[in-house]
Amino acid sequence: MTQIIPSLASISADYDAVFCDLWGCLHNGAQPFPAALSALQGFRAQGGRVILLTNAPRPRRDVAAHLAAMGVPTDCFDDIVTSGQAAQFAMLSGAVGQKVHHIGATKDEGFFTDFDPSMAALAASSGIIRVPMDRAQGIVCTGLTDDNTESPDDYRAALLMGKTLGLPMLCANPDITVHVAGKLLYCAGALAAAYEKMGGETLYFGKPHPPIYDRARARLADLGADDPRILCIGDGIATDVAGGGGEGLDCLYITSGVDAARFGPNLGAPDPRLLQAFLAEKQAAPRYSMGFLE
Repeated sequence: MTQIIPSLASISADYDAVFCDLWGCLHNGAQPFPAALSALQGFRAQGGRVILLTNAPRPRRDVAAHLAAMGVPTDCFDDIVTSGQAAQFAMLSGAVGQKVHHIGATKDEGFFTDFDPSMAALAASSGIIRVPMDRAQGIVCTGLTDDNTESPDDYRAALLMGKTLGLPMLCANPDITVHVAGKLLYCAGALAAAYEKMGGETLYFGKPHPPIYDRARARLADLGADDPRILCIGDGIATDVAGGGGEGLDCLYITSGVDAARFGPNLGAPDPRLLQAFLAEKQAAPRYSMGFLE
């Protein structure tokens, strides 16, 4: 049974590091949550390490720039690890071939041009080129072209074509939906799920899948964290909680995020009965839960 806690500080002494989700925990896509910033700053002030672990399909530098533009201070985290980084490595390694068809927005262009220094040699030798669907060996999906107006139904014909051609899809963001300033938008994971339902082959590299956690653990090691006790913080049952649990890590579930409507009218105080029923339905067992990260 999950324990509803009042603050991160109430359990912080038990952990050396946190892997913290972004959307729904640290910000809403347009504005940061001041209490969440303070909570992470307080954790770091006591010697803890904070890795922001996000299913954003973009490189670290793009995510860092987005956070800075929203006013997120750099003293609330040590580093950022993105699904995009893990997916980039897979693409450059030839996971879906050299000729790829991109499904995604203009804002995701950095996925094909902005690589970590550790990937520079691989990027130079990969031979990746973008082509129309009928010439592709695989699909790279970073999201919808316009997530403000489109849904997965708008991609049915394109996905059916990819399935008919037998193209594997690399999904750079396993999230199905995300809240942006109170609006629910579809992510790359929604297209990947639709593709799988058609019988298409899909490869994932963000939460809840191991590659992104491997990269995050490597960054902790680089920062000098030796065998750290890690807490995963997130609002996604199928991503943050499932991923942390799969890695054998404790999880703090933030209930005011994507499933907020399931826990009663007070976003800051989830109804314990509704919360337990929801977790039983999802067969999820986060060690801790709270309304907002604070």
